[in-house]
Amino acid sequence: MSAVRGIARNGARQPTLAQLRAFAAVAEQLHFRDAAIDLGMSQPALSGAVSALEEVLGVRLLERTTRKVLLTPAGARLAARARTVLEAVGAFLEEAEAARAPFTGTLRFGVIPTVAPYLLPAVLRLVRDRYPELELQVHEEQTASLLHGLGRGRLDLLLLAVPLGAPGVTELPLFDEDFVLVTPREHPLADRSGIPREALRDVDLLLLDEGHCLRDQALDICREAGREDGARAATSAAGLSTLVQLVAGGLGVTLLPRTALRVETGRSTRLATGCFADPAPSRRIALAMRSGAARREEFEAFADALREALTELPVRILPGPAPAPALAPPPAGA
Repeated sequence: MSAVRGIARNGARQPTLAQLRAFAAVAEQLHFRDAAIDLGMSQPALSGAVSALEEVLGVRLLERTTRKVLLTPAGARLAARARTVLEAVGAFLEEAEAARAPFTGTLRFGVIPTVAPYLLPAVLRLVRDRYPELELQVHEEQTASLLHGLGRGRLDLLLLAVPLGAPGVTELPLFDEDFVLVTPREHPLADRSGIPREALRDVDLLLLDEGHCLRDQALDICREAGREDGARAATSAAGLSTLVQLVAGGLGVTLLPRTALRVETGRSTRLATGCFADPAPSRRIALAMRSGAARREEFEAFADALREALTELPVRILPGPAPAPALAPPPAGA
C-alpha cells in the first residue's frame, strides 16, 4: 500500500487498462494489424496506446521492424503480468454484474456453426420469454476461437460439442444426438435403416473444412468403422448447407447431426437419408463456462431451462447435475 500511496503523492502516471489491453493483444498476436482487429480498434490507436505504456513505464516492451514485432525480454515478463491484471479486472467486473441481479445485463454467448442455425431459435425464444432483462450477444465461431474467447474473458458462455478437454472449463451437458447419413436419392444406402458403421468404409464421404469440430467427429466415426483414410473425396465445404448441396449434386455422402436434418435436407428433392444401426454414432452438445465463474449458478439455471426448451428436438435430453445434499442439522446440545 505504501508504494501505491508513494506513486500517488509523487503524481507519477500509471498505466491504463486500455494500454494494458493493447499491449497484451500485441504480445499475443505479435502483429499490430491482427491485434487491432482482435480489439476492434484502429491500428494507429493501438500503436499509440502501446507507445504510451512504454513511456509511462520507462521500459521498451517491443522491437518493431517493418515486417514483424518481437517482445523484448522485459516485454515478455510484463506481458504475463498484464494478462494477470486484465483477467483479475474481468473477474472483478463479472462478480459485480452477477451481484447486481441474475439474468440481467449482458451475456456474451458463443456458439459453433454446426449448432447455431438449429438451436439458436430455441435459445432466443427462451431468453425473450423467461429472461427479458438479459441482453444476449451471439458470436458464431469455431471451437478453438470460442475457447480462446472464453479464456480471455471476451465470451461468457458457450454452446458447442463436447468433450473439450480444456483446462479451466466446466461443461454442462444438454443432450446427445445421433448422426444420420445423407445421400443422393439414387444411392444404394438411400432410405435404409440399420446401416452398419462399416458401410462408411466404401463411400465417398464429404467433410467440412479443417477447424470444424464436426469434421473431427466424422473422422473419428470413420476410424471406429475401420477406415483410416478419412474422406476419399478431395472436396470439402465451409458450412453444412454447402456440404448438403454437394451431396445433392452426386459428389458423395455426408454425416449430419439430426438437429440439422430438417433444415438442410428440406431444400432439395434429390436427397435421401439413412439411419445407422444402434448404437448410432452421436455427438454431445453442452454449455461451457469458465470453472469458478461468478455467474455459475445463473449459468446452471440457464442450462436447466434450456434442456426444457429443447425437448421438442429429435435429441436425448441429459439430466442436470444432482443438487447438493442438504447439510445435516447439528446434534442437539451442540
